[in-house]
Order: sequence, then C-alpha cells, then structure tokens
Amino acid sequence: MIKNAILSLLFIACVHYLPAQPPCPVIPLPAIATKQSGVFTCNAGTTIIATRDSLQPVARYLQKQLQKINGATLQIGQTKKGSTIQLVSKPGNNAEGYTLNMKPGTVTITGHSTAGVFYGVISLLQLAAHSNATTIPCWNISDAPLFTWRGYMLDESRYFFGKEKVKQILDQMAFYKLNKFHWHLTDQPGWRIEIKKYPKLTEIGGIGNHFDSTAPAAYYTQEEIKEIVAYAAERFITVVPEIDMPGHATAANRAYPEFSGGGSARYPEFTFNPGYEGTYQYLTDILKETDALFPSQMIHLGGDEVSFGNEKWLSNPHIQNLMAQQGLKDARAVELYFIKRMADTLTAMNNKTLAWDEVAQADLQPKQTIVFWWRHDQPKQLTTSLQKGYYVVLCPRLPFYFDFVQDSAHVSGRKWGKEKLFNPLQGVYNFSLARYNIPETQAPQVLGIQANMWTETIKTNKRLDFMMYPRLCAFAEAAWTKPAQKNYALFTRRLQGHLRWLKKQGIHYYEPAAPEPIH
Repeated sequence: MIKNAILSLLFIACVHYLPAQPPCPVIPLPAIATKQSGVFTCNAGTTIIATRDSLQPVARYLQKQLQKINGATLQIGQTKKGSTIQLVSKPGNNAEGYTLNMKPGTVTITGHSTAGVFYGVISLLQLAAHSNATTIPCWNISDAPLFTWRGYMLDESRYFFGKEKVKQILDQMAFYKLNKFHWHLTDQPGWRIEIKKYPKLTEIGGIGNHFDSTAPAAYYTQEEIKEIVAYAAERFITVVPEIDMPGHATAANRAYPEFSGGGSARYPEFTFNPGYEGTYQYLTDILKETDALFPSQMIHLGGDEVSFGNEKWLSNPHIQNLMAQQGLKDARAVELYFIKRMADTLTAMNNKTLAWDEVAQADLQPKQTIVFWWRHDQPKQLTTSLQKGYYVVLCPRLPFYFDFVQDSAHVSGRKWGKEKLFNPLQGVYNFSLARYNIPETQAPQVLGIQANMWTETIKTNKRLDFMMYPRLCAFAEAAWTKPAQKNYALFTRRLQGHLRWLKKQGIHYYEPAAPEPIH
C-alpha cells in the first residue's frame, strides 16, 4: 500500500515537471491538437497533391495563400520527389470535419467533404502565418465545428464600403472558418443592389448614406455582385442577401413612391404599402432578380421594426380594404399577412425565407423558415420560434452586435440600457447556448450564431476594422469550439500572434491588453 502511494506521488511529480505542450495557435481552437516533433519545410520543392478533381480549387487556394504568407510558390501535381501536402476527401459524420497530420516531409489533410478539406487547409495556413519563413511546426489536428451557421452580417445601406473591403472581410471570415455572409443591402439611407427592371432604385435610392443624405449614389452592379459571390464561394462562404420589407423601405420609396405605405414623423416613408396589389408584383420582381444573383437559395426579408413607421396604415384606403377582405384586426395583423405572402413568393422560387425575430408569430412554413433572434431582452421570441418549428440563428444584441462598444471608455458606438452594457471581447468569447435553456428536442433547430455589424457609427474602413477585430476572432471560437474546451485566458495568449498577423495585413484593431482611453 505504502509502495503504491510512493509510486503514485513520484508519477504525479514527474508529470508536474514534464514540459507543457504549447497552446495551439489555431483560432478557433481545434477539438484535438497535439504538437509533434520537427518542422515541415514549405518551399518551391513542395508539391500539393489533390487526390480528387473536386479538390483542385482548394489546392489552388492553398498555393495562392502560401505564396502570400511566405513567398514560396508551390507546384500542384502528383510528383512525390520533395515534400508534399496531400489533400484527401473521405466521408465522415460531420461534413465540415477534418484531420491534419504533419511530418517533416509530408502533410496530409483529410476532410469529410471538400469543405472539410478547406478547413484543414485553413488550419495549415494559420500555422504557416505564425511561423518563421518557410518552416512550419508540426501539429496533428482532428477537428469539426460546433455550429453549421457561423455568420457575419455587414450593413452597407448606412455606409457603403465597396467590393475590395468586402473581399477583405471575406478573406478574414475564411481565415477564421466563418461560413455565412449576411449582406444587408437595403434600408432607410440607401439601396445598394442593382435591379435592372427598376433602375431608379440605385439611381435615386442609392444616393446618400447615414452621415450624408446627398452623397453620390453608391451601389453594387449585378456583375460586381456575381464577382463577390464567386469570391466567397472559393472560400466556402455562402452569401445571403437581405432585402428589407415591409419597413426600412425609405430609400426604395424615394425611387418609387407609388409603392410607399407612408411612415411617421421620425421615420418618413418608412414602409411599403401592403394594401396595394402592385406592391407585391414590384417586390416579387426585385426578389426574382436577387434570386438570380445569389445561389444560396436563401433571401432575408428583414421584417423588423415595422411599427416605427406604420402609423398611416390604418388610414390608407388600400390597407383598409385589405383588412376588410382578409379579416385583419390591426396593423400587426397586416404586417404578418404581408410577411406570409412574401415568404410564399420565396417558397415558389425555391428559396428559404430568413427574417428577424418579429416574424416569429407569422404563419410560415417551418422547414422553409429561418428566424434570426436578435432581441436579447425578448426571450419569448426565441421560445415562440422554436415552438413553431422554425430554424433559428442566434444573434442577440448582447453580445453579438459589433456596433456596441468594446470598452466602457469608448464613446462612439452603442451601449445598452441604464447599466450602459456593451460587448467586450470576453463577453463575445464566453457565449454559450446553455444559458438559454433550449429543450433538447428543439436543439437541432438552432443552426448556429451570427455577429451583426450595423454602421450608424462607422464611416471609414479603419473604424470598421476597429469594431470588428479582435472580436471576430472571439466570435469564431464561440461558433466553432465546444464550450467545455474554451478558456478565455489561454485564448488571449493565443490571440497575440493573430494580432501581429492582422497588423501585418494593415488591419486596424482594438488592443484589449492596452486599450485606447477614448475612441
């Protein structure tokens, strides 16, 4: 007995003095990551081998990105004379899962799908970005994401950033394994998507932004949208457009006032007219052109904050007739009628309907509907959405609205309530689904999470970067890594290398270790 106790103490002592494995530098933290001995030398003598034709685009992406990182131009082929990076696709339980096995002369990335191979490539690229020159420390990684929806939303109605900035954001999303780009293209200040049947939407509706109502028209042509969608697809990112309705329609109503349902003193010409039959054909035409540009087969209809500007609905003769014909008792019933009708239009186009949580009470098709729960102070909207069988993406203002400030000293940006709550890096990182007590039977309806960037306080690229980073890194880990594995203190250590990488790329970011006193 005494001998066994002594042996146990000796074992514990030996373990205690064993050198600890360094933290894996990859963000989001992989499920299993083990440091190996040696380094992989990645240079012009290295060959990328794609074992299937479907993996050729991933091989080219890896080739291009490694050249950017360390200047080496690798060849793509089948030769095995020098070191090799082999890309292998093999079916598995999680389509986005992968393994990365590294030895000094060979790297093998095996994905459960092409997307899985891509995420293995991303982990290799991160290891390369954090190493010196062409030598990459060897790691073995086995990994798969927590959520299938790992989203980021950018509002370009309030401020237009342009395609080069959007491409940079897509690059960073891919680098952190985010896979859904929600593009908020229409709202009160400006209409940002070309619709050829209604050219005034951009010619007139595209004029202005949140800061300057007379700013020249700014929008994306259909060719530019196709270019961005293709760019995102190369990075396994799905682009989801938002065409906001029936509220937040001011820019559209400037262009085509005949479809306006009016507004309020604070929100003039805020809504479309749900009582005018021509409105539905008009919006259907817009959605058809939008659908042709985005292969996601998902369109976000907004559907939020309609009450801000619907006070003229009850005195509008078209809407009065609609209410009488359909037995609609109030403006809220009119709103839900409108949403259901436009959702049915999307279903006929083989598109899923996405909308903010105000639509939870609508009578929509459960398997064709994704509700974005954003009002953290209204948990009933989440409960109702799940009870009605809708799929759900969680994007609560606290902690996932990136227009909220990151530090109590910051003055430009939002804070919540009398307590002046905000969204610090740790709050984003520590997000857990467990806090919402979702029944186990409804858990499969939760597709994932999304960070939203509204731009009422953002009018430069530098400011956008400052509000995004490094919270995007923390969000990525919340979206991918199982809660039991997360450790904020270790995350902040691992983050330092990523901050250096952001700086190298010329991206401005908030430094949590040395915060600026006022921003």
